[in-house]
Amino acid sequence: MAKKEEKVLEGVAKFNRVSKPINILFSVIFIIAALCCVIPVIFIVIISFTHKDSIQRHGFSFFPDQWSLQAYQELWKSRDSILLAFGVSLFVTIVGTLVGLFLNATMGYVLSRRSFKLRGFYTILTFIPMIFSGGMVASYMVITQFLNLRNNFLALILPMCVTPFYIIILRTFFTTTVPDSLIESGKIDGASQLRIFFQIVLPISLPAIATIGLFLSFAYWNDWWLSMMYITNEKMYSLQYLLISIDRNIDAIIKIAAQQGISTAELMQNIPQDGLKMAIVIVAVLPIACSYPFFQKYFVSGLTVGAVKG
Repeated sequence: MAKKEEKVLEGVAKFNRVSKPINILFSVIFIIAALCCVIPVIFIVIISFTHKDSIQRHGFSFFPDQWSLQAYQELWKSRDSILLAFGVSLFVTIVGTLVGLFLNATMGYVLSRRSFKLRGFYTILTFIPMIFSGGMVASYMVITQFLNLRNNFLALILPMCVTPFYIIILRTFFTTTVPDSLIESGKIDGASQLRIFFQIVLPISLPAIATIGLFLSFAYWNDWWLSMMYITNEKMYSLQYLLISIDRNIDAIIKIAAQQGISTAELMQNIPQDGLKMAIVIVAVLPIACSYPFFQKYFVSGLTVGAVKG
């Protein structure tokens, strides 16, 4: 038994030829990269809790001499609008992610099957939009004039639910991971294509599905462009667009005051401008950041989705 274990270790070890110093170097590099991602977030949180007077005296600092909740208190004054916008973003993110996963996965699965006669044609048809786009004007005309979706939640969902890049990734994953023999065994047992897809293909494709789902949810949650383009009803604003509007309103007030000769210091006496901006960032980022741990175990195994097997 010991000899067998040694042989196995030797077989694995020959693929791991990185020396200990190189491993230490890589570890240091990864630690530095992680700190470069984490430290700015910590800094933003600190600034959002820093008193405006401390910022005016010393600028931004990791160790402010005065702390304050005033930035979050200012946001709390708009809590009704923020909670409504939060609900809109949550609804659009959940529905858009589910619809997007279904459409991208079904299209990718169909294109992965060699028995589909139009596979090549539709693959090229899917690939073309990755290189050429109709443009913003054409998209706006289709959404507002042809589909008449202005001030409609579908205008926030449909434009992003199907992405050619995700279809190609899922197509490659299904081609390299789901064997034809598995599909044929399902057909022999009398299962329909939908049943094969939902009960056989999807359960063994969770890493790919979770990875694409994570990307879709991030895209929907962080989107503000579609709200600006197609939504004029304030009750339908997404959270991101509402927070951007709050920030723009503050900047607009400052500019108008400067033009009228009003002291900016007096005007901003009760409004912590910098802290408020950082508080807005925290409110926007925190909910979607908390969702990442639920995808993590699938995301790690799905990092090589679409990779070519040797």
